[in-house]
Amino acid sequence: MTTAPATTTTTGTPVEPSTATPRRVFSPELSPTGLLVAGIFYTLSLFPSLLPRTSLTQGIISGVTIVIGYGMGAAVHWAWDYVGLPRTRGRVRKVVIWTLVGIIGFMIVSATWQHVGWQNDVRELMGMEPTSPTLWPMLAVTALLVAALLLVIGRSIRLLFTTIVAWLARRMTGRQARLVGWIVMLTLAWGLWSGVLVNGFFTAANQIFAPRDSATDEGVVAPTSSLRSGSPDSLVAWDTLGRQGRNFVAGGPTVAELDGFHGGGAVEPIRVYAGLKSADTNEERADLVLAELQRTGAFDRSTLLIATTTGTGFLDADGVDPLEWVTNGDTAIVGVQYSYLPSWISLLADQQEVRDTSRAVFDRIHEHWRTLPEDDRPDIYLYGLSLGSFGVEAILDSINIVNEPIDGVLMVGPPFVNELHERLEQSRDEGSSASLPVVDDGRTVRFMNQFSDPLDDEAGSATWGDTRLLYLQHASDPVVNFSTNLAFDEPDWLEPGPRGPEVADSMVWTPLVTMWQVLVDLPAAGSTPEGYAHLYDKPSNARAWAAVVEPDLTPERLADLEALLATFPPD
Repeated sequence: MTTAPATTTTTGTPVEPSTATPRRVFSPELSPTGLLVAGIFYTLSLFPSLLPRTSLTQGIISGVTIVIGYGMGAAVHWAWDYVGLPRTRGRVRKVVIWTLVGIIGFMIVSATWQHVGWQNDVRELMGMEPTSPTLWPMLAVTALLVAALLLVIGRSIRLLFTTIVAWLARRMTGRQARLVGWIVMLTLAWGLWSGVLVNGFFTAANQIFAPRDSATDEGVVAPTSSLRSGSPDSLVAWDTLGRQGRNFVAGGPTVAELDGFHGGGAVEPIRVYAGLKSADTNEERADLVLAELQRTGAFDRSTLLIATTTGTGFLDADGVDPLEWVTNGDTAIVGVQYSYLPSWISLLADQQEVRDTSRAVFDRIHEHWRTLPEDDRPDIYLYGLSLGSFGVEAILDSINIVNEPIDGVLMVGPPFVNELHERLEQSRDEGSSASLPVVDDGRTVRFMNQFSDPLDDEAGSATWGDTRLLYLQHASDPVVNFSTNLAFDEPDWLEPGPRGPEVADSMVWTPLVTMWQVLVDLPAAGSTPEGYAHLYDKPSNARAWAAVVEPDLTPERLADLEALLATFPPD
């Protein structure tokens, strides 16, 4: 048998051929242990989670999971050989390998077969059409292609490392070459991650989304009413509002629509907004929207809503329109943009910007509001969807509202970074469910979902105070439920007993797996039917607003309004 000649360093110390010779990227050689672990990981990737998945989506997730498993198995195999631990040989080795292959093969077939049933459990709860075994071919092909691509990328990185070590080995000892090689690779990896992937990603994202912010959606035109920002009388120019700001000020129910439901007496809702281009700083934008509120007569309305936007400056029409319907238009709503990035990127990049913007806008408006006569000023409310609720919680932590408290808060789909939300859920009253916790018998804070009423005794039997805080959250929303604690701690929302209405009984907690499954659910949180996951519909928001602002609506009329809003297409 021919072996490769040993390479020597400048000091004459021999270097093992495996160290000096880079391995090929497209070699058919695969780690047997890696393949076995990859099979186990593939099985785990098919376990049920919160959301339904298409065959393409599941294939991508399974492909990534396969490579993670293969890498872990190959690493264990390498480490075992590196420290010289004994290995089974001969007949015993064959028996062990084929036994493991049989067990894991059975697991793969069983999980693949059950995957259809698991998917249909979730689909049924969300009112979706069932899937069928026809998803298997697409799933398998996609998973293999994704796994192969990632394996090539991983081997390319390995080749780079062995090439560096081989070059260094001609100039120093083998151990020194490996040490320096690892230092170089880790430095490159860190620089790539922090300098290229992270900063480069955010820079590229800004360059991509900033031009989109300048666009105007089809059918959206500048308002002519003086009660809207961007109108001819406004202090804020239409072309500075940003795409989402223009959608907001041009939207909402008309006086005729409000009169049609309430039978008359409607007033045109006031909508005030400032985009990133409307002023240079948070403080200047806060001053600008205050001036707009004064110009439009917003402080003469019964209800003033300070809404924290999501990343792109988005204010969900399904969330703010229902307030105008509930109050017959006697409202003023104000929002300020703080980013060009969509919410899922802002969640990583703009947390401090959300806090700063929310506090600056609230403090400026609240400072003026508190100077007005108590019996001649509007009730003041806060609203935030998703990352917007994170900004609202930053306001609630502010000392500025202690002496002059706000009247109410609606926070919808609070993300896992919301510290106040997490503290409240952890302090829930004994006997209340994890998906709809009761805190202090509902005296200040209450929780609701798309099927519940925050005024029912199940939400809290104590008298709800003058300042009402309400969280609207879906049991199927991964944005709400994700936590790194899922890796090793079973969450309360998956424990035996009553679960959220759309969490399948087939979903069970598995260490590490459940965290991964909910993590990969996050990108699809806005792709479910309306009223599930991270899509909160108009009827649920109307019920929430009615509970918070206590309008002059009977339960019957509120039910009529919910039925009317359910006929509107989602925004």
